[in-house]
Amino acid sequence: MNRRQLCQSIALSLSAVSLDALLPTRAEAALPDTRITRISIFNPSDESGLSGWINQSAMLVKVETDNGLFGIGQGGTRDLFDDLAGMLIGENPFRTEYLWSRLYRNKFYTPGREKLHAIGALDCALWDLKAKALDVPLYELLGGRTRNHIECYQSYGTLSVANARDSARATMDAGFRAVRFHGIDYDENGTLDTRRAVAETARVCEQLRLGVGDDGDWIIDLHTRFELMDTLRLIERIAQYDPFFVEDPLRNIVDTTLFRQLRQQTRVPLAAGEQFGDVMDGIRPLVEEGLIDWLRCSMPNVGGITPFKKIAALCEAHSVGVVPHFTAPLATAAVAHALFSCSGRIINEMNRTAVPDYVTAGFDLREGKLWPVERPGIGVAIDESKLNLVAVIDRARDDGLYRGLPYHQPDGAYLYL
Repeated sequence: MNRRQLCQSIALSLSAVSLDALLPTRAEAALPDTRITRISIFNPSDESGLSGWINQSAMLVKVETDNGLFGIGQGGTRDLFDDLAGMLIGENPFRTEYLWSRLYRNKFYTPGREKLHAIGALDCALWDLKAKALDVPLYELLGGRTRNHIECYQSYGTLSVANARDSARATMDAGFRAVRFHGIDYDENGTLDTRRAVAETARVCEQLRLGVGDDGDWIIDLHTRFELMDTLRLIERIAQYDPFFVEDPLRNIVDTTLFRQLRQQTRVPLAAGEQFGDVMDGIRPLVEEGLIDWLRCSMPNVGGITPFKKIAALCEAHSVGVVPHFTAPLATAAVAHALFSCSGRIINEMNRTAVPDYVTAGFDLREGKLWPVERPGIGVAIDESKLNLVAVIDRARDDGLYRGLPYHQPDGAYLYL
């Protein structure tokens, strides 16, 4: 057989093989054709959903489908879920970006920070559901792990000159990267004179440095209590103790004019953002203008995993680190998966490290670090018998004035309702 005959023979053999057999298996084939049928809302306690977690919310949502798949998220309040959850009934749960756009752009006004909290819980549940459907940890869908563990810092409230050094030393011994406190407390009359608090706060910072030693770090959170001049006075005194960062240094935390003045007058690292919502809510100017070194964005505050990844990418592009605020246990598990897939600078705040009894499997915190969990989804399991079921939503929402189909762009992308 000559060369020409050999080539013809190979071509005939290939033509007999189905083209589909030569193509790689489509990823979509692993995802079932399913629709959202029910969303259950749980409260771990008899108290308000915003209580006990500094407006982080311990409310839970469970998104279920017609084939038995489900995902869980944490955050929000019942009234906000009553408004939002019905939009997901009947939808394909795997269209995560599309559904986030619908939840975000479904009213005349853009969602405020509280509504974003509920959107974030639902978004987390959808990501959890999708990763479970593919039987992989969530971080695999977000780009895979970029690090072996997540460094954390232990967060205290107020500390004093008497206990700061020992508290810092104990935190270092437990394996944490840093210790954080938020200044001295108010007096017996409920008064905090920030001008007079500068000297005492500086003394506490000195003790923290002695406690963490040369290899540890410490953080001070001014909690938006100080005016610019008092902040500058305090920073001048504590700069010698080398803080990891100074958080929320100004009373008006969205005033970029004051942040520019502060940035021009100090080289101490600055952090802000725990009070913000989505990327347009104060985040962009602080990050893009280099006015902060660490962004305190968290979930579900920013609207969930979908926007968190974009905010983290924005931060990395501007050499700004990401340091999420502590949150409720299921949300902490979701934060860990997002951070494991981020390649920029990160550190995570831990405050309430004990896991409540309704969580039967959760995040893995050991030696002051968060470790990867290889269970599918966000890796969390709950005992519903230890939760209060407060609502079940199983009907699509009636949009009232905006009856009919929502508006879409010519290519099918969501536009407006």
